[in-house]
Amino acid sequence: MSNWQSKIPDPARDYIAGRRLDEVECILPDIAGVARGKAMPAFKFDTQSHFYLPTSIFLQTITGEWADAPAGEDEYKEPDMTLVPDLATATAAPWTADITLQVIHDAMTQKGEPYPMAPRNVLKRVVELYAEQGLTPVVAPEMEFYFVARNTDPNMPIMPPMGRSGRVAAAKQAYSMSAVDEYGKVIDDIYDFAEAMGLEIDGILQEGGAGQVEINLAHGDPVALADQIFFFKRMIREAALRHDCYATFMAKPIEGEPGSAMHIHHSVIDRATGRNLFSDAEGQETPAFMHFIAGMQTHLPAATVLLAPYVNSYRRYVPDFAAPINLEWGRDNRTTGLRVPISAPEARRVENRLAGMDCNPYLGFAASLACGLLGLREQKQPRAECTVNAYMGDDGLPMTLGEAVDIFAEDTALGEILGADFAALYAAVKRHEYTEFQAVISPWERQHLLMNV
Repeated sequence: MSNWQSKIPDPARDYIAGRRLDEVECILPDIAGVARGKAMPAFKFDTQSHFYLPTSIFLQTITGEWADAPAGEDEYKEPDMTLVPDLATATAAPWTADITLQVIHDAMTQKGEPYPMAPRNVLKRVVELYAEQGLTPVVAPEMEFYFVARNTDPNMPIMPPMGRSGRVAAAKQAYSMSAVDEYGKVIDDIYDFAEAMGLEIDGILQEGGAGQVEINLAHGDPVALADQIFFFKRMIREAALRHDCYATFMAKPIEGEPGSAMHIHHSVIDRATGRNLFSDAEGQETPAFMHFIAGMQTHLPAATVLLAPYVNSYRRYVPDFAAPINLEWGRDNRTTGLRVPISAPEARRVENRLAGMDCNPYLGFAASLACGLLGLREQKQPRAECTVNAYMGDDGLPMTLGEAVDIFAEDTALGEILGADFAALYAAVKRHEYTEFQAVISPWERQHLLMNV
C-alpha cells in the first residue's frame, strides 16, 4: 500500500482493498460547483504531492465563456495555483469501469496560502471567522432534485421520466412511497454508490413535483457537508444515466412544477461550553438566536445571488409553488423564508428555505452562515415573528439575476466576510452570465410578440 493510501478514509481503503487502483481523479469545485481538475494513473499520483491549474478557471461562466478579471488583477496571464490533495476527502468513483478514487484538492497560491477565489476556501474562511469568536457552525442540508426524461434538444421542454410501471412520473404525490418506487432502480444505485463512497443518507422521500426527490443529510461540519453534496450531485447524475434518465439540480426544470431547494439548517456551538448558542441553561431561546435571525433578514437580499445563482433560479421564486419569497421568520411555519423547526433545546436551529439546489454548496453555506455571523456581530433584533401565511409576501428579495448582483455588490459587510476579492470576481462572473442570457431570444418572445406587436 502506498503511504498516502494509509491516510485515506476507511470506505476508500475498503473500496480498493485487494484490487489494483487504476486512476485517481484530482478535482476541485469551480464557481458553479462543477468538478475541475485532472485524472492521472494511480502510480503517477503516488509520486506527485501537488500539481498546477490556472487560476482563470474561477473566471469561467456556466456556459464556458470567460468573465473579465476584476480591476487590478492580472488574470489575463492565467497564472498557476497549486493544488494539494486533501486525503480526508478521498472516496470511490464506483460508476467508472476502472477502479478509481476521487480526491478533492485545496487551491493554494504559489506562496502556499489559500487561494481566496476558490469556493471551498471561501467557506473555510467563514468557518474560521466563527472559530475566532469561539464558535463552531453546524449545518444540515436538504437536497431536492428531479429525475427527468433524457433531453438532448435544448429547444424542447424538460419532461418527467418514465417510471417502472410504464407511466410518466406523476406530480402532487409528496411523501408517496409508491411514487418513489417508480424509479426504485435508480434509488438502489444511489444507495449502493453512497455506501461505496462512505456517504451517509439520512432519508429519501418523494417531493411534490413529477419525478422530484429529496435526500436529507445528517447535521455536521459545513465544509465536510459541502464536500458530500459536491460528491452527491456527481454520483446521482451517474446513477440516473445508468437507467436512461437524467438527474437535474436546476432550480426550476419543469414548467408548472415546484422548484428544487437546498434548505439549510443552521445552529452554532459555543466551543467553551459545548452547548448550542441558541439555547440557554433553561432551554429557552437566547439573544444570540434572535441576532442570528436578524442578520439573515438584513443580509440575505445581498446573499441571494449566491443562493440563486442563475437566471433560472428566479423562476423558482413565484407564489404558490412552495418557495417562500420573503424574509419572515416563524416557528414551525413552512411559508416563511426563515423557519424555526420543532426541536429539543440542544437542537434549536434556523432553516434557510431560500437557497436553490442549483447553488454551489460551498458558496451557499458560506453566504448563509455569513449572514448569521453578521447578525451576531451587529446584535440587531429581528422583526416580529410571522404567525400567518407568508407565501404571498413581497419582501425586498431580488427577482432577477441582474438585480441580485447589484444588491450583492452594495453590501460591503457581506463582501468582507466572504473576501472582497472573491466578491468582486463572483459579481464579474454573474454579470457576464446575465449579459449572455439577455442576448438570447426565448420561445415565449417568439410565440407572443412575433405577430402581435
